[in-house]
Amino acid sequence: MFSIGNRKISETETPYIIAELSANHNGSLERAKLSIKIAKECGVDAVKIQTYNADTMTINCNNSDFIVKGGLWNGYKLYDLYNEAHTPFEWHNELYSYAKVIGITLFSTPFDETAVDLLESLDTPAYKIASFELTDLPLISYVAKKRKPILMSTGMASEDEISEAIETARTNGCNSLLLFHCISSYPAPIEQANLNQIINLKKKFGVAVGLSDHTIGNTCAITAVALGACAIEKHFTISRDEKSPDSEFSVEPAELKDLVDQTKNAWNSLGIQSFVRPQAESGSKVFRRSIYFVTDLKSGEKITLSSIRRIRPGFGIAPKYFEELIGMTVIKDVKRGDPVSWDSLEIKK
Repeated sequence: MFSIGNRKISETETPYIIAELSANHNGSLERAKLSIKIAKECGVDAVKIQTYNADTMTINCNNSDFIVKGGLWNGYKLYDLYNEAHTPFEWHNELYSYAKVIGITLFSTPFDETAVDLLESLDTPAYKIASFELTDLPLISYVAKKRKPILMSTGMASEDEISEAIETARTNGCNSLLLFHCISSYPAPIEQANLNQIINLKKKFGVAVGLSDHTIGNTCAITAVALGACAIEKHFTISRDEKSPDSEFSVEPAELKDLVDQTKNAWNSLGIQSFVRPQAESGSKVFRRSIYFVTDLKSGEKITLSSIRRIRPGFGIAPKYFEELIGMTVIKDVKRGDPVSWDSLEIKK
């Protein structure tokens, strides 16, 4: 278990829900602030932004290597994509201050050391390592030395790459670490979500595990909680109609509110591994079957097969004693509809 701010993150707590703003500010600081406000109203635990600019991500180059081929961003030059999608460094102070004023946790994904330095100056409470940077061990090392909680996405990563990233974080001072199972496809096909990997990551690496979800809808997020995910990250936009590089696979406010509510319901439904029955069932026990007299009998008469039945409700002797009762003698008058009780029978010692 560890905390971001005052919020504990573990399987024994309700899921930690993160609204990822990413490029959905559409180049507007005011829209970014409004998005943070709306996400808080939806009940999330934190909002996450991304800290980079085009020059910290790539170079301005027209070579084929730098052109996106296929998918949602087909044809984009990387430099142009990041220039359109980035959250300007000069916004960060105002965004962090605004989040503090309205009472919502804000943290970010840094993509290079200059971004980390900026976030440290703002006393960010945590860091996210994106799937694409999981193999950037120098960056992870630099972040880990800040001794803040680190959340790392595992999209595209092999077991060895995940292990290297964890080892790098731990040996450089990070004691609070969470892995996000992630499919780095935008959007991710639900039939390839592979949510059982959540169980495998927990078992293999012994750390808290969440889901960074790029599928359409909330089905995967809710299912992930049932599999032990203690945090859910989901891209969020005020409206998909206002297009951005990430809007197509982002949830809108009503969907985000539903994500918060339904993941909490899923977590609450898990309960504990125990044969102790829940309190909600207590009133239903009376409608189990039990043994009742279905004919009148006088004291001294013997019970026959036609004298008793196994019926509802459940105030009589349990059905497992039915055959044992045949031939026993009643020691007081009983009427049809009376529950069979041991104190109405002659018990031979």
